[in-house]
Parts: sequence; structure tokens; C-alpha cells
Amino acid sequence: MTTNKTVPSDIEIAQQATMQNITKIARGIGLVEDDIELFGKYKAKLSYEAIERLKTAKNGRLILVTAINPTAAGEGKSTVTVGLGDALQKKGKSAMIAMREPSLGPVMGVKGGATGGGYAQVLPMEDINLHFTGDIHAITTANNALSAMIDNHLHQGNECKIDPRRIIWKRVLDMNDRALRKVVVGLGGPVQGVPREDGFDITVASEIMAVLCLATDLEDLKRRLSLIVVAYTYDKEPITVADIGVEGALTLLLKDALKPNLVQTIEQTPALVHGGPFANIAHGCNSVMATSAALKLADYVVTEAGFGADLGAEKFLNIKTRAAGVHPDAIVIVATIRALKMHGGQNKTALKEENIPALQAGLENLEKHIETIQAFGLPHVVAINRFITDTTEETKVLTEWCRNKQTPYALTEVWEKGGEGGLELAEQVLAAMEKPSFFSPIYSLQDSLADKISKVATEVYGAKEVVFSNKAQKQLEQFESYGWGELPICMAKTQYSLSDDAAKLGRPKDFTLHIRELLPKIGAGFIVALTGDVMTMPGLPKNPAALKMNVSLEGKAVGLF
Repeated sequence: MTTNKTVPSDIEIAQQATMQNITKIARGIGLVEDDIELFGKYKAKLSYEAIERLKTAKNGRLILVTAINPTAAGEGKSTVTVGLGDALQKKGKSAMIAMREPSLGPVMGVKGGATGGGYAQVLPMEDINLHFTGDIHAITTANNALSAMIDNHLHQGNECKIDPRRIIWKRVLDMNDRALRKVVVGLGGPVQGVPREDGFDITVASEIMAVLCLATDLEDLKRRLSLIVVAYTYDKEPITVADIGVEGALTLLLKDALKPNLVQTIEQTPALVHGGPFANIAHGCNSVMATSAALKLADYVVTEAGFGADLGAEKFLNIKTRAAGVHPDAIVIVATIRALKMHGGQNKTALKEENIPALQAGLENLEKHIETIQAFGLPHVVAINRFITDTTEETKVLTEWCRNKQTPYALTEVWEKGGEGGLELAEQVLAAMEKPSFFSPIYSLQDSLADKISKVATEVYGAKEVVFSNKAQKQLEQFESYGWGELPICMAKTQYSLSDDAAKLGRPKDFTLHIRELLPKIGAGFIVALTGDVMTMPGLPKNPAALKMNVSLEGKAVGLF
């Protein structure tokens, strides 16, 4: 990636691009007009009939893109994902991309747009970054409909004997709003409901988002929704959506949101953009239905998992592979010299300056992520996402380190050159997929919940030990007694560090991971372990990205990225 001032901004590049009608994109992957449901000229959803027909087709090969721990310097993982898909197409391969949908919270907060960058973007960029096809809004509505039903159940006599102090289901909003983390509802007298403490999560942290992303069809969606635990009785027995009797209504609200969205890249590579759980507070992968459909429609599918390999990739390989019944054939680990120097101690303001010692120190972070992927038994390639500020000597140090470690690598320039800048990476990935692999999750489902957490903490993060709060220890016993002990673990942890302390960059050693609380996500099919001070409702920064956003008189977005 470069930062040449003569290059237009991401949104300008996107707006200048020529898109093909989505029906033509669909025909290019073997779909007919009746297989898609149009949202204008450039967006469509796959129909259930098409998805059902595709189930008998042969699977293509899956490539997962992950990264080192992200920094303020940026890594460009989504950009590399798009660029690699374009590069495979340029090499004459049948390729598709499967990505997550952006959440308005980070779009309006820190990140701005999240559809790739430069000449490696999915389009229409404005639509995808804003309301897209309404999937996240549908999840917000379903989540809050369930909240309304729970409060109505209390108001109408509380047949299930729900303890209002033990309702764990929160309302959601697709926006970063710290003021809503803790609220009180039901005030105003008897006709206004039962007063109780409540709170809001960001929509992408809702269990309904995880359920939608892990469901394999409508029937599975309804089954998973019915299993969601929303509260406990006065006797501390779990209450589910099925007990409230609202799983049918929730499925109805989500019936269209479950269908994967078909779009395209700047180079007209087909892409399924669907689902958007965060990787630091959820499982961080696009939907099983989108990935599965893409594997039926193309010979090579490039997908991504949020943040570093300690979060998104770990969850993809321990959670999503079990739900989808497929695993990646190769892993791409994205790294930048800028970010590695930050992990090595260089200040963000000095990243343009050559600093070999900082780069060498920061390589420990990359090395740990490589070891994690190797522990899963999968071949990998390091994608060195280039910036114009990278010096010749810094590039030489990084490439020599890769060679000495016998780690395949490729210099990538997809931000500036699109698919052309990813040809070397595509060649390395194709070669990696021919190597023998022996995929195996880090833990067995038969391990205890505590052992699963400890294995992730020690083998993936490099922790010395795990300490459970008194509350978490009680929950471990309680959850095992409810029969939830054989579920996977979804760790909620800061993305910036291998530890639970965001300030500990590089490769922290001899640290303790602190588990403060467990959350049952039985519909999604995993147990969330909250570490450190990670929040499920982010706040806005001092200068939100929204302050730079506007719309032109012609109706075009300004300042999205």
C-alpha cells in the first residue's frame, strides 16, 4: 500500500469506477435471473432456491486472510482480501470473495468505511458502508422485538417466573453510544411496565448476529433462535426464546436478512458480503451461508476474519469450521512494516522514519501469529502490505527474516495497483495450497470450558496462566451443570494485544489472562469469555469519522473514507 498524494481518496476511486449490472456478475458465476433478488442495479440477494440447488455442487478451495495484531498504523487486511480475489481472477482462476458487512458504529466512529481501499474495494462502496440491503437493521429490529417481548412477559404476569434482576438479554443499536451501556427501563408507573436495569450492546455484538452468521438455512436459524438464553428464573434456571414463544416471529423478521448479498469489486470480481460480527466481542467471520455458497460458485474463495490471528482466525478455525463443515486450504497473514515497527516500540508519529531495531523487535508479533496458524496444521503465506514510506533496508530485513524462517511471503501493492499488485501473493497462495496439511482445532469439544479457555490463552495468546474471577468460576460450574460444557469458546478480548491489556504490544510474555465473566450464547453455539475491560458497546472517539462526512447536492457520499 502506498500513500501517494496524486492518488484519489478511496471514495473518489469507488465513485469513478464503472460497475457492471449485477445480473451480469451473476451470470458470470452460473446464476440466472431468477436466482437473485435485485436491490437496484448493483446489489442482489441470492434466492433460497438457488442456495438449495447449489448444495449438490462441488466445493472450491478456501483461503482465509488474517493479520498481525492491528495498530493505529493500519494493516489493510480487507484491502488484501479484495486484492487477492482480483489477482486470482487476473490469473484466469474462477474466484470469489466472501466478506463481512461494515457496522455503522465503526464507520461513523474510528474507521470510516470498511470495504477495502484504493483500487481493491467492493462496490457500491457507499451503499455497503451505510444501509446496504438492510440486514443489520433487521437484526436490530429482531433483537429489540425480543426485548419488547421479554418486558411484556413481565408486565403481563410473568408466567415463566423470570427474575428481573437476571435478565441477560440487552437491547442493541448499530452505533457507538457509550451513554446507553447502562439504562433503566419501565419507569413511569404500573402501566409503563416493570422497572429494571437494562443496557445496550452494539448490534453486531447481538447473539442474533452470531446466529444469523452461523445458521445453515431457515430451519437452522429458527432452531438456533429458539435456544437463545435471555434470562434466569428466581430458581436460577435458564429461560430461552422458546420459553417466551417468539422464535417464529424473529425468524420472520430475519428471513430476508439470511440471504447472502451479491456485489462486485472494482475489477468486477464477484463478492458475497454478508454478516458482520466483531472479532473482539463476537466470532468475527462472515456468514456460513455466504462462504458455503461462494465455495459452490467458484474454484477459489477468499474470505477474511476480523483483527489478528489471535481473534478472528482462531474463532474461524475453532468455531466457524465446526458450523460450516469446511476449513481453509491456506492462510494469509497480513503485516505491514509500519505496524511491525509500532509493535517494536516506535511511536506512531515517527513511522515514516527508518527504524530497523523497532522492526526487528516487532517481528515477534508476526512470529507468534505464524506459530498459531502452524498449530492448526495449515499452510500460510505472509502478505507484506507495502507503503511508500517503507525503506529498502526495512523491506530487506523483513523479507530476509521470512526466508530465514522458511516462511513464504509476497510483497503486495493491491491498494495502488488492484489485482495486478497481488499477483505475487496469488502465486504464493496457490503454491501453499498444494502443500500437505493436517487441520486440527486447538481444543476438543469434550474439553471442559476452563480447559478450552486455557488452551486458547496459552497456545494462541502465549499467556502464562489464566485467572478466573469468583463470578466466572461460579459460572463455569453453573454452565457445565446446564449441559453447555461441550460448546466452543468465543474469547472477548482487546484486538490490539495478544494479552488482555491493549497497551502491551509486540509479543508479551509471562502475562496472566483475566476472565471476568462468561456469557451463554447457546443459540450461536458458543460461550463468550469476557477478558480485561473489553466493551460490548463501544464509544465514539474525540473526533469521530462522522465529523468529516457529508453528501453532495448530487446525492453522493463525501468523507466515508
